[in-house]
Amino acid sequence: MTFLSRRTAPVRQVDCDALVVGSGAGGAVAALELARAGRAVTVLEEGPRVTTRDFETGSPAESMRRLYRNGGATAVFGTPTIAYGEARVVGGTTVVNGGLLWEPSAALLDRWAALSGYGGYRASVLGAHFAGIQRRLGMIVQDHGDGNQDSRLLAAAAESLGWRWQRPQRVVRGCEHRNQCATGCPSGAKQSMAVTYLPRAEEFGARISPGVRADRIVHDRGRARAVEATDEEGRAVRYRPRTLFVAAGPIGTPVLLRRSGIHPRTAGRRLALHLNLRTVARFPRVVDAVRGTMFTAQVQEHSDLGMLVMPSNLTPGGLGAALAGRDPGVVNRLLDERAHLGMFTTQVRMQGPAGIAAVLGRTPVLRHGMTRSDHHALTLAFRRTARLLFAAGATELLPPTSTAGPLRGVSDVEAYCARVRPGDWELVSVHGMAGCSMALPERGGVCDEQGRPHGFTNVYLCDAGVLPGAPGISPQGTIMSFAHEIVGRHLESA
Repeated sequence: MTFLSRRTAPVRQVDCDALVVGSGAGGAVAALELARAGRAVTVLEEGPRVTTRDFETGSPAESMRRLYRNGGATAVFGTPTIAYGEARVVGGTTVVNGGLLWEPSAALLDRWAALSGYGGYRASVLGAHFAGIQRRLGMIVQDHGDGNQDSRLLAAAAESLGWRWQRPQRVVRGCEHRNQCATGCPSGAKQSMAVTYLPRAEEFGARISPGVRADRIVHDRGRARAVEATDEEGRAVRYRPRTLFVAAGPIGTPVLLRRSGIHPRTAGRRLALHLNLRTVARFPRVVDAVRGTMFTAQVQEHSDLGMLVMPSNLTPGGLGAALAGRDPGVVNRLLDERAHLGMFTTQVRMQGPAGIAAVLGRTPVLRHGMTRSDHHALTLAFRRTARLLFAAGATELLPPTSTAGPLRGVSDVEAYCARVRPGDWELVSVHGMAGCSMALPERGGVCDEQGRPHGFTNVYLCDAGVLPGAPGISPQGTIMSFAHEIVGRHLESA
């Protein structure tokens, strides 16, 4: 009997100067800066390449299936299970985020320096990178625009309480307020990596290969010799780079390292998450929150506690997802009444541990251990969100617990907060960080101050995973600033 190999075609070999795995906020920075320096760059992206025209003609539901890993619902197991969302597309999560760009504070960077043992990523260094990112992406402070009554109500309520709020810093050019940020901007206004850094990198000669999954790094004596990959046709490709930059995301990068036998005991063992509570508010007046743009007001009064409150983009699909655990009759009634509804996100920085518990084939098993302090923080965050929304004129709140009924006043909120249990929360996260943190080995770090996994010389990490912790703000500006510094140090030493 003759047994045939599952791969009958020969493995295609590709020699390249600089190989970048991943095309999001970190990978796009690496692609552009390396190509601008004259390096021959190849970028591998597991997801498809999607155009603005595709967003304009496709439905949001189609975009969710096409742009997000697992349709946007990767499970982080624990009490409760958290739905984690990340993109899988050329441009990474910058294609589906809110386009927010915040600079990490000097205090945060000083704290990270003390935590990591590395002092080279303070405000004096990263500030110049952030200023350059602002210029390239055209960051603006965005007003509410037409519609956005939910944002106006939230801002007015914050002012009535004497709470700090701010208009968002966003990277948009000519925003049309189409309310589809989370499923791809149909006007091309959002300055994602797919319409900025990556096309510019191509002008300098970079090659972008969509639909290619990096499976394993082949290495020897601290050097990457090859990256084994699978293309969109299922064929094996072996890339042989001189230098390798890995930016496959906060989950993808540690999974790739572990499958390659690179720091398998530390890569991905510790993840930092931002948790999102979604609260639906009913107003006596017509709000028509579907008209506008997400996040055009941000209440920062409790940011020192890691809490931010923002309006979400209310759409039938988004509202249905937030209400998925409720009785179908209730969901249908609320969908019919959505002109009077607003949906609000409260972001809370998680303190408890999370990480990749195992990798089964190519599939990571994610787990978290939310602490009692996290539960208290979520309860406090909901209390303050409720106070804010009632001050905005809301007559009824649906909390992020599908078994809880509507809350119509302070006494209802207090009763709910007294009985809610950790497993009752319905939580979402779209910000994962620190899975391959930049820190000394004895402090649990995976990579050094150059971004190289400890013990390696030609491999660099440059995505959200290198951050030493959760910044408490939308992390794109922080990720890009770190990536610029990592690539800059490499080019200076090359």
